[in-house]
Amino acid sequence: MKLLNLSLLIHLCSLLLVSTQPTDQPPFSCDSTDPLTKSYKFCKTTLPINRRVEDLVSRLTLDEKISQLINTAAAIPRLGIPGYEWWSEALHGVAFVANISQGIRFNGTIRSATSFPQAIGIEARGVYNAGQARGMTFWTPNINIFRDPRWGRGQETPGEDPLVTGKYAVSFVRGIQGDSFEGGKLGESLQVSACCKHFTAYDLDNWKGINRFVFDANVTLQDLADTYQPPFQSCIEKGKASGVMCAYNRINGVPNCADYNLLSKTARGQWGFNGYITSDCDAVSIIYDEQGYVKEPEDAVADVLTAGMDLDCGEYLKNYTGSAIEKKKVAVSDIDRALHNLFSIRMRLGLFNGNPAKQPFGNIGSDQVCSQEHLNLALEAARNGIVLLKNDNRLLPLAKTEITSLAVIGPNANSSETLVGNYAGPPCNPVTPLQGLQSYVKNINYHPGCST
Repeated sequence: MKLLNLSLLIHLCSLLLVSTQPTDQPPFSCDSTDPLTKSYKFCKTTLPINRRVEDLVSRLTLDEKISQLINTAAAIPRLGIPGYEWWSEALHGVAFVANISQGIRFNGTIRSATSFPQAIGIEARGVYNAGQARGMTFWTPNINIFRDPRWGRGQETPGEDPLVTGKYAVSFVRGIQGDSFEGGKLGESLQVSACCKHFTAYDLDNWKGINRFVFDANVTLQDLADTYQPPFQSCIEKGKASGVMCAYNRINGVPNCADYNLLSKTARGQWGFNGYITSDCDAVSIIYDEQGYVKEPEDAVADVLTAGMDLDCGEYLKNYTGSAIEKKKVAVSDIDRALHNLFSIRMRLGLFNGNPAKQPFGNIGSDQVCSQEHLNLALEAARNGIVLLKNDNRLLPLAKTEITSLAVIGPNANSSETLVGNYAGPPCNPVTPLQGLQSYVKNINYHPGCST
């Protein structure tokens, strides 16, 4: 009875350690003050990550395993493991997207962030260290090929050139994950985790009654190899991305997230991908619900897990993996393989190494978010990114001594939201075109004009 009481006491202490961490402290596992921590191999940082993950996965019940297969992964209090949110965005700076579950919040000390990859990774870690993040996995960059200007998400991408897009992917991933510009510095540790998306041949939202959920891209093997795959290959082989997102659409009849040749044979086998593969949000459910590719939900679960997908952005795996196992469509070994990839990333992020303040990126504080260095970097990037297409009569640059008044017309002239694009957080110190001109020319007449 005494041993039982002691066990219950230790278990209750573990629950308290998970649930009562101060709100300004980032969530982490393997707290050195937890009496159970010393007995867990998965907390021993001297062991290789694969052995630590094997130990952790072996301790989980089937229900606990299934709870980790979705983007909002549940806490496992008995092991001192807090909940984890896999979904965060950072395309145009550490982002906050309203009305979705996400790993980043701007409701504490930090209320804004800078853009551009090098700064994004540092500031994302700073947000986490400040206790305003439940996840360090960012689903960015978007490296789809922008072939058709009618695609509404084209502004997220670098453009239509596979070579340029590939080079962009490599630099973006290295910058955000904390690697050097040339690569090779990072090793096993991750500042944050980048995720190249949407894998692959994805560039349609809605056209003539065909939407992105049911679109079947008929792509020749040559076009796939020459156009759509090179950015992802560069992202993985040179950028060493730790995440990949499979897209909604099908390619030549097969859903991307259920394509073994794409996920396992190509990404992992040929390109040596060492990370996790997530679905786009609800991409697993549409395989059955909208594409009609399979006969029942459990078949969709079986197809994506055996194809090599690890994480479901949604709840389909949570709802149907158990019944898929009962129907012998899925083996527990498929789940264990997915969990190995998922927990490996969390360990590479240092989230199972004890107090984050004592880890390699623990010295990144809130003072490095919106720092002057990062603001200068953003300004330099903006200047270098501007292309002047036309300058009749050499009107630009404006002669400050000669221009006494200006008319500024158009809704975007006074909109900071338009400047930052989508998947962006609150900018540090936004200056609209109107505000910039007002600081340059004294007499400004502004009219929003047409807003639609």
